[in-house]
Amino acid sequence: MSELKINQFPEARKRTKPPFRFDHVGSLLRPERLKEARQQKAAGVITAEQLREIENEEITRIVAKQKDIGLLAVTDGELRRAWWHFDFLENLVGVTGYEAERGLQFHGKETKTHAVKVTGKLDFNGHPMLEDFKFLLSQAGDRIAKMTIPSPNMLRVRAAGISDIYKDEDEWTHDLAETYRKAIRAFYEAGCRYLQIDDTSWGLFCSEEHKEQLRAAGRDPEKLAARCAETLNEALKGRPEDLTVTMHICRGNFRSTWIYSGGYEPVSEYIFNIDVDGLFLEFDSDRAGGFEPLRFVNRNDLQIVLGLITSKYGELENPDVVKRRVEEASRFVDINQLCLSPQCGFASTEEGNLVNEEQQWAKLRHVVEIAESIWK
Repeated sequence: MSELKINQFPEARKRTKPPFRFDHVGSLLRPERLKEARQQKAAGVITAEQLREIENEEITRIVAKQKDIGLLAVTDGELRRAWWHFDFLENLVGVTGYEAERGLQFHGKETKTHAVKVTGKLDFNGHPMLEDFKFLLSQAGDRIAKMTIPSPNMLRVRAAGISDIYKDEDEWTHDLAETYRKAIRAFYEAGCRYLQIDDTSWGLFCSEEHKEQLRAAGRDPEKLAARCAETLNEALKGRPEDLTVTMHICRGNFRSTWIYSGGYEPVSEYIFNIDVDGLFLEFDSDRAGGFEPLRFVNRNDLQIVLGLITSKYGELENPDVVKRRVEEASRFVDINQLCLSPQCGFASTEEGNLVNEEQQWAKLRHVVEIAESIWK
Protein backbone atom coordinates (compact mmCIF):
# COMPACT_ATOMS: atom_id res chain seq x y z
CA MET A 1 0.00 0.00 0.00
CA SER A 2 1.40 3.38 -0.93
CA GLU A 3 1.45 5.96 1.84
CA LEU A 4 0.28 8.56 -0.67
CA LYS A 5 -3.11 6.91 -1.00
CA ILE A 6 -3.89 7.01 2.69
CA ASN A 7 -2.34 10.42 3.14
CA GLN A 8 -4.85 11.85 0.68
CA PHE A 9 -7.15 11.97 3.72
CA PRO A 10 -5.68 14.74 5.91
CA GLU A 11 -8.47 14.49 8.48
CA ALA A 12 -7.37 10.92 9.24
CA ARG A 13 -4.14 12.26 10.72
CA LYS A 14 -5.95 14.49 13.21
CA ARG A 15 -7.01 12.52 16.26
CA THR A 16 -6.80 14.62 19.39
CA LYS A 17 -9.12 12.54 21.58
CA PRO A 18 -9.17 8.82 22.30
CA PRO A 19 -9.12 6.31 20.89
CA PHE A 20 -5.94 7.47 19.21
CA ARG A 21 -4.52 6.51 15.81
CA PHE A 22 -2.10 4.29 17.76
CA ASP A 23 -3.55 2.87 20.94
CA HIS A 24 -3.44 -0.25 23.08
CA VAL A 25 -5.90 -2.44 24.93
CA GLY A 26 -4.36 -2.07 28.38
CA SER A 27 -2.99 -5.09 30.24
CA LEU A 28 0.78 -5.60 30.41
CA LEU A 29 3.03 -8.42 31.55
CA ARG A 30 3.49 -8.63 35.31
CA PRO A 31 7.15 -7.90 36.17
CA GLU A 32 9.02 -10.72 37.92
CA ARG A 33 9.63 -8.46 40.90
CA LEU A 34 5.88 -8.05 41.31
CA LYS A 35 5.17 -11.78 40.95
CA GLU A 36 7.72 -12.49 43.67
CA ALA A 37 6.19 -9.84 45.92
CA ARG A 38 2.75 -11.42 45.49
CA GLN A 39 4.14 -14.76 46.59
CA GLN A 40 5.81 -13.11 49.58
CA LYS A 41 2.55 -11.42 50.55
CA ALA A 42 0.67 -14.74 50.30
CA ALA A 43 3.34 -16.36 52.52
CA GLY A 44 3.14 -13.54 55.08
CA VAL A 45 6.68 -12.34 54.40
CA ILE A 46 5.59 -8.81 53.44
CA THR A 47 2.50 -6.77 54.30
CA ALA A 48 -0.27 -5.54 52.02
CA GLU A 49 1.17 -2.04 52.33
CA GLN A 50 4.62 -3.21 51.23
CA LEU A 51 3.10 -5.03 48.27
CA ARG A 52 1.20 -1.92 47.24
CA GLU A 53 4.37 0.14 47.36
CA ILE A 54 6.06 -2.33 45.00
CA GLU A 55 3.00 -2.15 42.73
CA ASN A 56 3.24 1.64 42.75
CA GLU A 57 6.90 1.55 41.78
CA GLU A 58 6.32 -0.91 38.94
CA ILE A 59 3.32 1.04 37.64
CA THR A 60 5.38 4.22 37.70
CA ARG A 61 8.03 2.42 35.65
CA ILE A 62 5.67 1.03 33.02
CA VAL A 63 3.81 4.33 32.64
CA ALA A 64 7.15 6.03 31.93
CA LYS A 65 7.90 3.31 29.39
CA GLN A 66 4.57 3.86 27.62
CA LYS A 67 5.36 7.56 27.40
CA ASP A 68 8.83 6.84 26.00
CA ILE A 69 7.31 4.68 23.29
CA GLY A 70 5.04 7.57 22.34
CA LEU A 71 1.66 6.28 23.44
CA LEU A 72 -0.84 9.04 24.12
CA ALA A 73 -2.99 6.91 26.44
CA VAL A 74 -1.34 5.12 29.36
CA THR A 75 -2.64 2.37 31.64
CA ASP A 76 -1.43 0.78 34.85
CA GLY A 77 -1.12 -2.48 32.91
CA GLU A 78 -3.70 -4.01 35.29
CA LEU A 79 -0.67 -4.88 37.42
CA ARG A 80 -2.71 -4.96 40.62
CA ARG A 81 -5.09 -7.60 39.21
CA ALA A 82 -4.91 -11.37 38.97
CA TRP A 83 -7.73 -11.42 36.40
CA TRP A 84 -8.94 -8.79 33.94
CA HIS A 85 -12.54 -9.26 35.08
CA PHE A 86 -13.00 -11.17 38.34
CA ASP A 87 -10.98 -8.71 40.47
CA PHE A 88 -13.38 -5.94 39.47
CA LEU A 89 -16.60 -7.94 39.53
CA GLU A 90 -16.17 -9.50 42.97
CA ASN A 91 -15.89 -6.03 44.52
CA LEU A 92 -19.39 -5.08 43.41
CA VAL A 93 -22.16 -5.29 45.98
CA GLY A 94 -23.89 -8.65 45.66
CA VAL A 95 -20.99 -10.49 43.97
CA THR A 96 -18.66 -12.96 45.69
CA GLY A 97 -15.56 -14.76 44.51
CA TYR A 98 -15.23 -18.51 45.01
CA GLU A 99 -13.27 -21.53 43.80
CA ALA A 100 -15.08 -23.52 41.13
CA GLU A 101 -14.51 -27.18 40.25
CA ARG A 102 -12.84 -26.26 36.95
CA GLY A 103 -11.19 -23.23 35.43
CA LEU A 104 -12.16 -21.57 32.16
CA GLN A 105 -11.41 -23.75 29.16
CA PHE A 106 -9.19 -22.23 26.48
CA HIS A 107 -7.81 -23.91 23.38
CA GLY A 108 -5.58 -26.49 25.05
CA LYS A 109 -5.20 -24.65 28.35
CA GLU A 110 -7.22 -24.20 31.55
CA THR A 111 -7.17 -21.23 33.90
CA LYS A 112 -7.14 -21.31 37.67
CA THR A 113 -10.46 -22.25 39.23
CA HIS A 114 -11.40 -18.84 40.60
CA ALA A 115 -14.87 -17.63 39.60
CA VAL A 116 -17.64 -15.29 40.76
CA LYS A 117 -21.27 -15.77 41.77
CA VAL A 118 -24.16 -13.45 42.48
CA THR A 119 -25.11 -13.78 46.15
CA GLY A 120 -27.36 -10.76 46.64
CA LYS A 121 -29.00 -7.82 44.91
CA LEU A 122 -26.49 -6.05 42.71
CA ASP A 123 -25.26 -2.51 43.44
CA PHE A 124 -22.23 -0.23 43.36
CA ASN A 125 -21.08 1.36 46.60
CA GLY A 126 -17.48 2.38 46.07
CA HIS A 127 -14.69 0.21 44.71
CA PRO A 128 -10.98 -0.30 45.53
CA MET A 129 -10.06 0.30 41.88
CA LEU A 130 -11.07 3.93 42.22
CA GLU A 131 -7.91 4.46 44.26
CA ASP A 132 -5.96 2.40 41.74
CA PHE A 133 -7.10 4.75 39.00
CA LYS A 134 -6.22 7.84 41.03
CA PHE A 135 -2.65 6.61 41.33
CA LEU A 136 -2.47 6.04 37.57
CA LEU A 137 -3.82 9.55 37.02
CA SER A 138 -1.09 10.97 39.26
CA GLN A 139 1.53 9.38 37.01
CA ALA A 140 -0.03 10.17 33.62
CA GLY A 141 1.25 13.75 33.34
CA ASP A 142 0.52 15.09 29.85
CA ARG A 143 -0.94 11.75 28.68
CA ILE A 144 -4.47 10.54 29.18
CA ALA A 145 -5.00 7.91 31.87
CA LYS A 146 -7.07 5.03 30.52
CA MET A 147 -9.12 2.87 32.87
CA THR A 148 -10.24 -0.62 31.85
CA ILE A 149 -13.15 -2.48 33.43
CA PRO A 150 -15.00 -5.65 32.45
CA SER A 151 -18.37 -5.30 30.77
CA PRO A 152 -21.54 -5.91 32.78
CA ASN A 153 -22.10 -8.73 30.32
CA MET A 154 -19.24 -10.67 31.90
CA LEU A 155 -21.46 -11.09 34.95
CA ARG A 156 -24.34 -12.11 32.72
CA VAL A 157 -22.40 -14.85 30.94
CA ARG A 158 -19.80 -15.84 33.56
CA ALA A 159 -21.37 -15.51 37.04
CA ALA A 160 -23.05 -18.37 38.85
CA GLY A 161 -26.10 -17.98 41.08
CA ILE A 162 -27.99 -15.32 39.11
CA SER A 163 -31.26 -17.26 38.98
CA ASP A 164 -31.12 -17.84 42.74
CA ILE A 165 -31.30 -14.10 43.37
CA TYR A 166 -33.13 -12.76 40.32
CA LYS A 167 -36.30 -14.51 39.17
CA ASP A 168 -37.18 -11.71 36.75
CA GLU A 169 -34.93 -11.00 33.74
CA ASP A 170 -36.02 -7.35 33.51
CA GLU A 171 -35.09 -6.73 37.14
CA TRP A 172 -31.69 -8.37 36.61
CA THR A 173 -31.02 -6.25 33.51
CA HIS A 174 -32.10 -3.08 35.34
CA ASP A 175 -29.89 -3.71 38.38
CA LEU A 176 -26.92 -4.71 36.23
CA ALA A 177 -27.18 -1.56 34.12
CA GLU A 178 -27.79 0.69 37.11
CA THR A 179 -24.79 -0.75 38.97
CA TYR A 180 -22.57 0.06 36.01
CA ARG A 181 -24.09 3.50 35.55
CA LYS A 182 -23.02 4.26 39.12
CA ALA A 183 -19.56 2.78 38.49
CA ILE A 184 -19.05 4.88 35.36
CA ARG A 185 -20.04 8.02 37.27
CA ALA A 186 -17.68 7.14 40.14
CA PHE A 187 -14.68 6.72 37.84
CA TYR A 188 -15.56 9.97 36.08
CA GLU A 189 -15.66 11.78 39.43
CA ALA A 190 -12.26 10.24 40.23
CA GLY A 191 -10.89 12.00 37.13
CA CYS A 192 -11.33 9.35 34.43
CA ARG A 193 -11.95 10.68 30.92
CA TYR A 194 -11.09 7.53 28.97
CA LEU A 195 -12.89 4.37 30.03
CA GLN A 196 -12.69 1.04 28.21
CA ILE A 197 -15.25 -1.71 28.69
CA ASP A 198 -13.82 -5.17 27.97
CA ASP A 199 -16.42 -7.60 26.66
CA THR A 200 -15.61 -11.11 25.42
CA SER A 201 -19.28 -12.12 25.38
CA TRP A 202 -19.47 -11.02 21.74
CA GLY A 203 -16.83 -13.60 20.86
CA LEU A 204 -19.19 -16.19 22.30
CA PHE A 205 -21.97 -15.05 19.95
CA CYS A 206 -19.59 -15.13 16.96
CA SER A 207 -18.89 -18.83 17.52
CA GLU A 208 -21.34 -21.38 16.09
CA GLU A 209 -19.89 -24.03 18.39
CA HIS A 210 -20.52 -21.99 21.53
CA LYS A 211 -23.96 -20.87 20.41
CA GLU A 212 -24.88 -24.55 20.12
CA GLN A 213 -23.63 -25.05 23.67
CA LEU A 214 -25.88 -22.22 24.83
CA ARG A 215 -28.87 -23.80 23.10
CA ALA A 216 -28.06 -27.15 24.68
CA ALA A 217 -28.12 -25.42 28.07
CA GLY A 218 -31.55 -23.96 27.30
CA ARG A 219 -30.41 -20.42 26.48
CA ASP A 220 -31.32 -18.57 23.30
CA PRO A 221 -28.15 -16.91 21.86
CA GLU A 222 -30.10 -14.23 19.97
CA LYS A 223 -32.13 -13.20 23.01
CA LEU A 224 -29.01 -13.23 25.16
CA ALA A 225 -27.08 -11.08 22.67
CA ALA A 226 -29.98 -8.61 22.54
CA ARG A 227 -29.98 -8.41 26.34
CA CYS A 228 -26.23 -7.81 26.36
CA ALA A 229 -26.60 -4.86 23.97
CA GLU A 230 -29.54 -3.51 25.96
CA THR A 231 -27.60 -3.70 29.22
CA LEU A 232 -24.65 -1.77 27.80
CA ASN A 233 -26.79 0.96 26.28
CA GLU A 234 -28.74 1.36 29.53
CA ALA A 235 -25.51 1.50 31.54
CA LEU A 236 -24.14 4.23 29.27
CA LYS A 237 -27.21 6.46 29.40
CA GLY A 238 -26.51 9.90 30.82
CA ARG A 239 -22.73 9.54 30.81
CA PRO A 240 -20.80 12.83 30.78
CA GLU A 241 -20.16 14.28 27.33
CA ASP A 242 -16.42 14.61 27.95
CA LEU A 243 -16.01 10.97 28.94
CA THR A 244 -14.77 8.79 26.08
CA VAL A 245 -15.99 5.20 26.35
CA THR A 246 -14.70 2.41 24.14
CA MET A 247 -15.40 -1.31 24.07
CA HIS A 248 -12.85 -4.03 23.46
CA ILE A 249 -13.93 -7.34 21.91
CA CYS A 250 -11.71 -10.40 21.54
CA ARG A 251 -12.03 -14.17 21.42
CA GLY A 252 -10.15 -15.04 24.56
CA ASN A 253 -6.59 -14.33 25.66
CA PHE A 254 -4.84 -16.63 28.13
CA ARG A 255 -1.24 -17.85 27.84
CA SER A 256 -1.29 -16.96 24.13
CA THR A 257 -4.34 -19.09 23.39
CA TRP A 258 -8.05 -18.45 22.78
CA ILE A 259 -11.64 -19.69 23.26
CA TYR A 260 -13.82 -18.53 20.37
CA SER A 261 -13.64 -18.55 16.57
CA GLY A 262 -15.89 -16.73 14.12
CA GLY A 263 -16.28 -13.41 12.31
CA TYR A 264 -18.27 -10.38 13.48
CA GLU A 265 -21.17 -10.84 11.06
CA PRO A 266 -23.54 -12.47 13.63
CA VAL A 267 -23.15 -9.58 16.11
CA SER A 268 -22.85 -6.63 13.72
CA GLU A 269 -26.38 -5.36 14.32
CA TYR A 270 -25.60 -5.17 18.03
CA ILE A 271 -22.01 -3.99 18.43
CA PHE A 272 -22.21 -1.13 15.94
CA ASN A 273 -25.31 0.22 17.68
CA ILE A 274 -23.93 0.34 21.21
CA ASP A 275 -23.41 3.91 22.40
CA VAL A 276 -19.63 3.88 22.62
CA ASP A 277 -17.08 6.17 20.98
CA GLY A 278 -14.84 3.41 19.72
CA LEU A 279 -14.57 -0.34 19.25
CA PHE A 280 -11.30 -2.23 19.69
CA LEU A 281 -11.81 -5.21 17.38
CA GLU A 282 -9.58 -8.28 17.12
CA PHE A 283 -8.33 -8.84 13.56
CA ASP A 284 -4.93 -10.48 14.02
CA SER A 285 -5.90 -13.95 12.76
CA ASP A 286 -8.39 -15.64 10.48
CA ARG A 287 -10.38 -16.67 13.56
CA ALA A 288 -11.82 -13.15 13.55
CA GLY A 289 -12.97 -13.30 9.93
CA GLY A 290 -12.63 -10.51 7.38
CA PHE A 291 -13.42 -6.80 7.40
CA GLU A 292 -16.75 -7.19 5.57
CA PRO A 293 -18.87 -6.72 8.74
CA LEU A 294 -17.49 -3.17 8.95
CA ARG A 295 -19.91 -2.29 6.16
CA PHE A 296 -22.59 -2.18 8.86
CA VAL A 297 -20.93 0.74 10.67
CA ASN A 298 -23.62 3.41 10.37
CA ARG A 299 -22.10 6.24 12.42
CA ASN A 300 -19.35 8.59 11.32
CA ASP A 301 -18.45 9.33 14.95
CA LEU A 302 -17.57 5.71 15.77
CA GLN A 303 -13.85 4.91 15.75
CA ILE A 304 -12.83 1.40 14.76
CA VAL A 305 -9.52 0.36 16.31
CA LEU A 306 -8.09 -2.45 14.20
CA GLY A 307 -6.37 -5.07 16.34
CA LEU A 308 -3.91 -6.12 13.64
CA ILE A 309 -0.84 -6.54 15.85
CA THR A 310 -0.96 -9.74 17.89
CA SER A 311 -0.08 -9.83 21.58
CA LYS A 312 0.07 -13.64 21.53
CA TYR A 313 3.59 -14.02 20.13
CA GLY A 314 6.70 -11.87 19.94
CA GLU A 315 7.54 -11.86 16.23
CA LEU A 316 6.87 -8.45 14.68
CA GLU A 317 4.39 -8.22 11.83
CA ASN A 318 5.51 -7.05 8.39
CA PRO A 319 4.61 -3.34 8.33
CA ASP A 320 3.64 -3.46 4.65
CA VAL A 321 1.18 -6.29 5.34
CA VAL A 322 -0.38 -4.30 8.19
CA LYS A 323 -0.68 -1.22 5.97
CA ARG A 324 -2.35 -3.26 3.24
CA ARG A 325 -4.85 -4.58 5.75
CA VAL A 326 -5.64 -1.06 6.97
CA GLU A 327 -6.25 -0.08 3.37
CA GLU A 328 -8.51 -3.11 2.93
CA ALA A 329 -10.52 -2.13 6.00
CA SER A 330 -10.87 1.40 4.60
CA ARG A 331 -12.98 -0.07 1.77
CA PHE A 332 -15.73 -0.70 4.31
CA VAL A 333 -15.38 2.21 6.75
CA ASP A 334 -13.97 5.69 6.24
CA ILE A 335 -10.20 5.94 6.83
CA ASN A 336 -10.93 8.84 9.19
CA GLN A 337 -12.58 6.35 11.52
CA LEU A 338 -9.74 3.83 11.69
CA CYS A 339 -7.01 3.38 14.30
CA LEU A 340 -4.42 0.68 15.06
CA SER A 341 -3.64 -1.40 18.16
CA PRO A 342 -2.73 -4.89 19.35
CA GLN A 343 -5.71 -7.25 19.26
CA CYS A 344 -5.69 -7.65 23.06
CA GLY A 345 -3.61 -6.97 26.12
CA PHE A 346 -0.43 -8.86 26.93
CA ALA A 347 -1.63 -10.30 30.24
CA SER A 348 -5.37 -10.69 30.64
CA THR A 349 -4.46 -12.74 33.70
CA GLU A 350 -1.39 -12.47 35.88
CA GLU A 351 0.21 -15.45 34.10
CA GLY A 352 0.60 -13.39 30.91
CA ASN A 353 1.06 -14.38 27.29
CA LEU A 354 4.07 -16.30 26.01
CA VAL A 355 6.12 -13.21 25.23
CA ASN A 356 8.78 -11.39 27.23
CA GLU A 357 8.77 -7.77 28.32
CA GLU A 358 11.21 -6.68 25.63
CA GLN A 359 8.92 -8.18 22.96
CA GLN A 360 5.92 -6.50 24.56
CA TRP A 361 7.47 -3.05 24.30
CA ALA A 362 8.65 -3.79 20.77
CA LYS A 363 5.06 -4.66 19.78
CA LEU A 364 3.70 -1.40 21.17
CA ARG A 365 6.49 0.58 19.48
CA HIS A 366 5.59 -1.25 16.27
CA VAL A 367 1.99 -0.04 16.57
CA VAL A 368 3.14 3.56 16.98
CA GLU A 369 5.61 3.43 14.10
CA ILE A 370 3.22 1.78 11.64
CA ALA A 371 0.37 4.14 12.52
CA GLU A 372 2.64 7.15 12.18
CA SER A 373 3.72 5.96 8.75
CA ILE A 374 0.08 5.75 7.69
CA TRP A 375 -1.27 8.89 9.32
CA LYS A 376 1.92 10.93 9.56
